[in-house]
Amino acid sequence: MIEVKFTAEKPDGQAISGSLSVSSFGEGKKKIQRLAEKNQLKVKAIERKVTYLYKAKKGTDKPIRGEQKAYSKKEVEDALSRLGYKVLSVNRKLFDIQRKPPMADIVTFVKISAELLEQRLAYGEILSLLINDTQNKTLKDTLKEINNDLKKGADSEVTFLKYQNVFGKFTAYMLGLASKSGNMSEIYKATAKFLERRQEFKKSLRSALITPAVTVFVLFLTIVFYVGYIFPETAKLFVKFGIELPPMTAFTLDMSDFLVQYIWLILALSVIPPVVLWQLSKSKKGGLIMGQMMMKLPVLGPLVHKTLIEVFCRVFYTLYSGSAESIEPIRIASEATGNKYFEDRIKNVAIPLMLKKGTGLTDAFTASGVFTETALSRLHSGEETGTVKNTSLQLANYYESETVYRLKNLIEVIQVSIAMIIMVVMIMLTLVSAETATVRPPTPGTSNQIYFEQNVG
Repeated sequence: MIEVKFTAEKPDGQAISGSLSVSSFGEGKKKIQRLAEKNQLKVKAIERKVTYLYKAKKGTDKPIRGEQKAYSKKEVEDALSRLGYKVLSVNRKLFDIQRKPPMADIVTFVKISAELLEQRLAYGEILSLLINDTQNKTLKDTLKEINNDLKKGADSEVTFLKYQNVFGKFTAYMLGLASKSGNMSEIYKATAKFLERRQEFKKSLRSALITPAVTVFVLFLTIVFYVGYIFPETAKLFVKFGIELPPMTAFTLDMSDFLVQYIWLILALSVIPPVVLWQLSKSKKGGLIMGQMMMKLPVLGPLVHKTLIEVFCRVFYTLYSGSAESIEPIRIASEATGNKYFEDRIKNVAIPLMLKKGTGLTDAFTASGVFTETALSRLHSGEETGTVKNTSLQLANYYESETVYRLKNLIEVIQVSIAMIIMVVMIMLTLVSAETATVRPPTPGTSNQIYFEQNVG
């Protein structure tokens, strides 16, 4: 997100200004133009907040260097002058690229904040402590700006959402919401738990899917290189001199000819499908399809499905305060899952049923089709006894224990399977190489021997 400031003039000549946070400068200009047309304003200037590098000196002290975000060079010079500095230089930073902080740093920030909030430390003091101890530059600068905005009385939710590109949309929303709630410490703890679980699940998913896929792909390339390039150099030498090849060697040579002839087609079929799926997942419709497919994968699908329900229930537990205020927690919890299909079914099926037809919580969730029978049964019991909040937490903890255990076992099985595949491939390559080594020139007196002598001798 970036900040854009505009200056405009009303029909009566009165000058006004304002600012807004947008994802790009182009989007900011469009929003300002729409605002101007709606309110009959004449836009005078549109400025983007960027980073400036400055060098300044106070009295006889050694000059200092630093950077500051501002809408203009003059704004930085005026701010330094007010602090008693003599401005030596102010230049716009040419490459203002901010990399997103590692998830581990964000989790650490949220966890430490939760612990200090439990000790009843003022949030301003917590931010000051963490700013000094944070090593990641992007996160440090972000916390500084948040601290400055909050000290000026800015709305906490708006402030944190300005930096959703750093924290992530859901995390920024939760942290902004926490400052307005009466249970700031609990929301921070729940957010930290959510981030840890998501990080752990992604790591496990990578171990279960991505790492084996990469391993198999590299193994495939190795086989293609061996069969298509290294092996033919020896085998074709025997063919050239009319030497009869053993069965495995002959078969491997045929495979080599096939690979060489269709190498680009084989590579295209290996690379294009993953790229297409990745691009498809970025579109709205593709995201829904991919989200549904992830929940229906054999073996892994049920674990993904239960993890989504766990995340949903954990966030819902944190935000839910009563049946009269359940819609917003349900909406936010669905977004927290990160699965477009799950989110869509909640937002476009469950919530409309609750709002338009007054359908109960469990019946609406049943209609969405994204909850397991176990989850629906437990939530139904909680709805009848008025303990939906606690039931959600119990359900989240239950699915966390189950998925962690089952996913760990699945990863071990996959790793053993990959090891077995590698072993079988290596044995096959060794057998082919060993068989090739046994090839001998034809015996004396045969037609093959005469052909051999004519070509070699």
